[in-house]
Amino acid sequence: MELLIAWLITAISLLIIAQLPIGVEVDNFGKALVAAIVFGILNALVKPLLVFLSIPLTLLTLGLFLFIVNAIVFGLAAALVSGFRLRYGFWSALFGSICLSFINGILSQVVGSVS
Repeated sequence: MELLIAWLITAISLLIIAQLPIGVEVDNFGKALVAAIVFGILNALVKPLLVFLSIPLTLLTLGLFLFIVNAIVFGLAAALVSGFRLRYGFWSALFGSICLSFINGILSQVVGSVS
């Protein structure tokens, strides 16, 4: 049940982010659901590998390189899902991943306080 809620929260977050002027575009709720699944799979499989491989850069930048890793995963999700686009490329991915973390956190708190 928690996985389903997290999936829906991410999809809703993507739709909210698509309304912001940062260049993230999502066609409809169905595409947002698919993008949320792909994003979750990439976060589970690809992100740990990227984090491991980027340990030296992460240490050198005092953790700031993790923003780049998140942007890479966000961009990969956009590349894999038709109907989920990044108008400004890397910059849309960077700002989109930051906004996704922020909005997901807020929505998770709201849903957690309701249940």
